[in-house]
Amino acid sequence: MPVFRSVPENSSAGNRGGISDAPTVRYCGKCLMPDTRPRIVFDSEGVCNACRHAADKKDIDWDARRQEFLDLVEKFRPRDSAYDCVVPWSGGKDSSAIAHRLKFEFNLNPLLVTFSPLLPNKVGLHNREELLKLGFDHVFVRPNQKVSRELAKRFFIERGNPKVHWDAGINAAPVRAAVQYGIPLIFYAEHGESEYGGRVLSAEHQKTRDFTEVIEHQIGDDPENWVDEDIAPRELAPYIYPPLEDIQRIGAHALYFGYFFRWSMYENYEYIREKFHFLTEESGRTDGTFTDFDSLDDKIDNMYYYMQFIKFGFGRATRDACRLIQNGHMSRKEGLELVRKFDSEFPKSHLSDNLDYLGLTEPEFNKTVDLHRNPEIWHMEGNRWKLRHPPK
Repeated sequence: MPVFRSVPENSSAGNRGGISDAPTVRYCGKCLMPDTRPRIVFDSEGVCNACRHAADKKDIDWDARRQEFLDLVEKFRPRDSAYDCVVPWSGGKDSSAIAHRLKFEFNLNPLLVTFSPLLPNKVGLHNREELLKLGFDHVFVRPNQKVSRELAKRFFIERGNPKVHWDAGINAAPVRAAVQYGIPLIFYAEHGESEYGGRVLSAEHQKTRDFTEVIEHQIGDDPENWVDEDIAPRELAPYIYPPLEDIQRIGAHALYFGYFFRWSMYENYEYIREKFHFLTEESGRTDGTFTDFDSLDDKIDNMYYYMQFIKFGFGRATRDACRLIQNGHMSRKEGLELVRKFDSEFPKSHLSDNLDYLGLTEPEFNKTVDLHRNPEIWHMEGNRWKLRHPPK
């Protein structure tokens, strides 16, 4: 079992409010995820579908899944391309573990494709360079920064999420590379709707990724809708999926690595830290959580996860704790203590860089944050916002 560093509390997590006329927020009885998470499903016993999925993993014949993986690789391996597959790659622990295993365990030659973080940092650059030294080819897509900043500001104000267009980019870029290089096999990481609680469109969608799921679950919008007086259609090219006829022409198959091999974010970290000098958060943990090894490559991520807390009432510590609880690395009691300590922590790290990127003053930022508070989740007590129904 991993031991996570204990640090002094410096947040207001765990505040307990309670107004009887607001709908009650339910928390999963096995992990700590609330029913405010979009698309999550709770059963009659008060357990979320992510926890049920985690329990089901114990009954999966992983040897059979491995053989299924080998059969599919052989079936779809391109005969006229230098690359066996595409890996959407951030340089983080999960995508790096996949890339490393594909190359050194299964003797494949993956092409790594990265859609640039909004605000790249030294940790992400270091970790990408360290893996590339081991012998990978890499495509790095850095879109028009004027357009990216305009979209980040628009989506932060309108939706409380500065990364909507980035979500589109990370979905489009690997498929565009596959089409360009004639590579029919793409390996994504895990199926998030199964692993973390959400709407599973079908059993096949747990293994195979398609355009329907990309639009419905990953972006929630068509990038062609983003044209306005400041952004021309051609400036949105990095965010737009290739034409379906081009995808069909190369016979593209996008598969989830986590379907074939038991998925665990902590075990991926343990794996990759043994393979190269993988840097973690230098302060010992990331804002809003107790971990130091996840989502490290973008300075805007701390704000992104804080807005998740504002909109849905659960933050980065809940996200991390639930994943560790579901895979048996932490008890619910341990997770609850960490969630109460860190979930509501304000993202001070990189705040000035974030404000500069979004073109906002700090008062403008704070005003926008409060506009995205759901009154069924939050209430004002004195001069402080508090959760109506804190985790318990």
